[in-house]
Amino acid sequence: MTDPKPRLPLIGGVPLGLQPDSRPIDASAPLPIDTHPSGLRWARRYRTRLRVTDICIVIAAVLLALFVRFGALHIPASVGALQPRYWAVSALIVITWVLALAAFHTRDSRVVGVGATEYKQVVTASMVAFGLLAITFLALQVDIIRGHFVLALPLGIAGLVLSRWLWRKWLLHQRVFGHYLARVIVVGDRDDVAYVVRQIDLKSGAAYDVVGAALEPGDAAAVAASGHVVPVVSDLDHVAQAATSLSVDTVIVAGQPTGGSQFIRNLGWNLESTSAELVLSSRLTDVAGPRIHFRPVEGLPLIHVEIPHFDGAKHVLKRTLDVGASALSLVVLAPVLIAIGLFIKLDSPGPMLFSQQRCGRNGDSFRMLKFRSMVQTAEDDLAGLQGQNQASGLLFKIRNDPRVTRVGRFIRKYSLDELPQLWNVLVGEMSLVGPRPPLPQEVERYESHVRRRLYIKPGLTGMWQINGRSNLSWEDSVRLDLYYVENWSLTGDLMIIWRTFKTVIKPAGAY
Repeated sequence: MTDPKPRLPLIGGVPLGLQPDSRPIDASAPLPIDTHPSGLRWARRYRTRLRVTDICIVIAAVLLALFVRFGALHIPASVGALQPRYWAVSALIVITWVLALAAFHTRDSRVVGVGATEYKQVVTASMVAFGLLAITFLALQVDIIRGHFVLALPLGIAGLVLSRWLWRKWLLHQRVFGHYLARVIVVGDRDDVAYVVRQIDLKSGAAYDVVGAALEPGDAAAVAASGHVVPVVSDLDHVAQAATSLSVDTVIVAGQPTGGSQFIRNLGWNLESTSAELVLSSRLTDVAGPRIHFRPVEGLPLIHVEIPHFDGAKHVLKRTLDVGASALSLVVLAPVLIAIGLFIKLDSPGPMLFSQQRCGRNGDSFRMLKFRSMVQTAEDDLAGLQGQNQASGLLFKIRNDPRVTRVGRFIRKYSLDELPQLWNVLVGEMSLVGPRPPLPQEVERYESHVRRRLYIKPGLTGMWQINGRSNLSWEDSVRLDLYYVENWSLTGDLMIIWRTFKTVIKPAGAY
């Protein structure tokens, strides 16, 4: 989600960036404080809401498991019937579970509201809590924990993840209106600051509201990036004062400002007396957080970037998910598949299925299956339509393509034409999640770095599916696919699958 309008904080009742004088604010003079609440305050309120919800869900899951375990389904009559030791064990489970959620920082402001880390930490904390409890009860020869493993753990994890997702939806909705955002000053040279502002504006879950920029001395003009005008509120020597005056929560250092590491060190010292945290922005392209690790050596903090691997245990788990999910889907969706096939046959002459040569992992070719959504002569008609191509790069797309049938328009809009690819997934030619399966003629024209898309199997869905599909430019499509290839994870795959369902319900870029 994106803001309908750029959010401009107020100074003296006038939006920043629209001040009559574009010179930097005098850092020695106090600045009027914006009336928006500090990110620290909203973060505390939000964490409290998560904590209360987590405790309620954990208690409900443990109690439900307890009553079901002992067949006491009529709860009011059962409360006094259960022995005290059962209540004691249940209380111990609740306390351990709640403490684990806190110990694993599942409500930390750095992870809530964006990315898969929040969900992963909730699951990890729950598993560790029950692992410790299992070891403890085994040592003490207490056997009533089994029912809680069977019921409380999966129910609790499902409830916790669902509640976090619902709270995230609420949080993102609030951020559309400029609420629940951390106030930020971006520091650096003009190009680096503009890049950071642009990336924050592109990501609805970034949780930042850029209220000002601190540029090199003498650079006073406001920074304009993707329609967002950011005023210059300080030079590089007075960032801490501006952060205090503007109630800033975060100072982001973009790129490598003049002064290098010494400037960053001094800035950190100056910010110690403020409530703002210091964040360093790096242009490590196509590298996700889980691949970045910090290993301090005395006097030398090192950033380790993991090299991606394209085989091993992770890929075995991915294949297991592919086989299980595709086989189950084919069985469950069989009536739907048959009905779509019949509608296609009744709508226009030709086969129900359309197969096309595509390139899979390592460039190996295979026949990709789709429901036929075009007239039978679509391939022969392509040459006469090349001049109307509306896609960029190596792609070919036309809005209102005359070759698409009536049924075809419907099944393409809701991605139903892709369902036969579940067979390609089952037999191992594709994966549920992966890069877009390319045509052989596309692969022949790939630049060397684009060939990295072929390092893993193409997907039935992927980053391209949930980020605009045909609305994407060739460059954006390549960037998203390469990002996935380098940084995929099983948790990330599950999130992409979930977001695919949402995209199918509210289609965008499908034509």
